[in-house]
Amino acid sequence: MLSMSQPGSRRLSQGLRYMVAATFCFSVMSLMVKTAGQHIHSFELVFARSVVLIILCIIALRARGISPWGTNRRGVLGFIALNCFYFAILRLPLADATVLQFLNPTFTTVIAAIFISESLGMRHMGLVILSLFGVVLVAQPTVLFGEMSAGLDPLAVGAGVVSALLSAAAWVLIRKLARTEEPLVIVFWFALVSTIGSSPVMITDLVVPYAREWPLLIGIGVATFFGQLWLTKGMRLEPAGRVAATGYLQIVFATLWGVLFFSEIPGPLSVAGALLIVGSTFFLARAPAERPGVPAA
Repeated sequence: MLSMSQPGSRRLSQGLRYMVAATFCFSVMSLMVKTAGQHIHSFELVFARSVVLIILCIIALRARGISPWGTNRRGVLGFIALNCFYFAILRLPLADATVLQFLNPTFTTVIAAIFISESLGMRHMGLVILSLFGVVLVAQPTVLFGEMSAGLDPLAVGAGVVSALLSAAAWVLIRKLARTEEPLVIVFWFALVSTIGSSPVMITDLVVPYAREWPLLIGIGVATFFGQLWLTKGMRLEPAGRVAATGYLQIVFATLWGVLFFSEIPGPLSVAGALLIVGSTFFLARAPAERPGVPAA
């Protein structure tokens, strides 16, 4: 059977099918987080999501006879990034919070240049600057755009940017782990660290969910489980450029959910900023390395 990886094929490869399914799951997760977050704070949402993830991972791992403990245990970066992302989702329009996550490849490029000595050429730097300018257009701070601007919550915008920064670091770790570690084990450890990390704040500021919110809390965990699993499998099968390109669908989904469920209509400046961020990400994913032997971020 032909796949996209073969000449003349019109079918999606297995890896890209995983990535499309993961992107849809994450968009549904964001929709449920924003809906439940009107009453429940972000740490409690993270805790509920993580508990459901742990249960599903243990069931799946036991069915396959695999130990959940694995050989590598990482998840702190993902936990902090997740809290920042949920905070941004609750305080920003859904599409804007999702767009800010697309700074991830930009930060990956800079982090690689600083910590593992990958060359950062003028082309890369120009794309980084363009993407950051896109953030300014999305946020529209009143100090630059006046009182007529959208004036998004600067703390929430900052949380979204920090989430993208930490996700970039976690992305590198996942890419490395996925080559040797069972994907479910990676998801299990991410959920375990998130459960432990969110427990203190959740316990001291517990909000009892309404009856209609319990399905949302469970749904957040279920959507995340399949999203994380398919994302990890897709990243193991596909190069970074295709992974990044597939992720753009999440902005489409987020915009659609925002319009349908929250009456969030993006303004022209927000659309322009989103295009700058997405365009910069697109070309960063395909920019050649500045020196031989170093892969593009």
